[in-house]
Amino acid sequence: MSLPRALLVSLRPHQWTKNLVVLAALAFSKHLFDADAVLRAVSAFAVFCGLSGAVYVVNDLADVGRDRLHPLKRSRPIASGELPVPAARFFAVVLLGLGLLGASRIGPGFLACTLGYLALNLAYSFGLKNVVILDVLAIAIGFVLRAVAGAVAISVVFSDWLLVCTILLALFLALAKRRHELVTLPDAAAHRAILAEYSPYLLDQMIAVVTASCLTAYAFYTLAPETVAKYRTEQLALTIPFVIYGIFRYLYLVHRKEQGGSPSEVLLTDWPLLVAVALWAAVVVLIVYTAPGVPVPRGH
Repeated sequence: MSLPRALLVSLRPHQWTKNLVVLAALAFSKHLFDADAVLRAVSAFAVFCGLSGAVYVVNDLADVGRDRLHPLKRSRPIASGELPVPAARFFAVVLLGLGLLGASRIGPGFLACTLGYLALNLAYSFGLKNVVILDVLAIAIGFVLRAVAGAVAISVVFSDWLLVCTILLALFLALAKRRHELVTLPDAAAHRAILAEYSPYLLDQMIAVVTASCLTAYAFYTLAPETVAKYRTEQLALTIPFVIYGIFRYLYLVHRKEQGGSPSEVLLTDWPLLVAVALWAAVVVLIVYTAPGVPVPRGH
């Protein structure tokens, strides 16, 4: 593997789908046809792709010893030696610098969000990942910071309900990933020390609570008076079945197909789940931008 390719693999571009939550504020704030807002949102998405790629490199540097014991992760460029440690450190610093420079160009508020995101990830890499429950909460808060950053980038207010849904859905995915690692790895604790603090039963209980909370929060959001007033319609409730199917499909994949180790990979490879997400997004956009009394911007 060439050095540029080894670096690209270490940045894990297939994981950048997680950064799509940065674009949520663009769609839900009814700015999807505003050219300036779209440009700023896409720029924010690009910044988070660069920063998250740098974070993955930092994580691989911190976990290189454990990754070499993992049946799959030992083939990662840093763990396998195809990307030398000094080169990985240099590229991580360069990416972090470029990402923060881009964030500062978008605005001070957005820069503050990215600094918070980086601080959280560094705290996770060098401490929180070894603290039971706080490890998955840190992952979930990272998604919330992305969502808030997307709203700040285009100067809109992100709904409190959507923030609640974001953290609950992120917790659901993080807990499912922990369960997958615990039940599929031969010596799970050797790969990730915190897994010794969990059990399949405990994780199943947590997943059940978060699943119910996530579905309830989303249903409340679609029917909340402020949501109905903002979009002048109650039709967002029509998207609830897509959310139910998507979460249940993911649970099926976790429990029956032993998937869930990489949420991004599951989303990109499982066609029923991908179709459900695409239909949900399409219906949300259709309702938000064509609801009675909601003007659809033209000329962009």
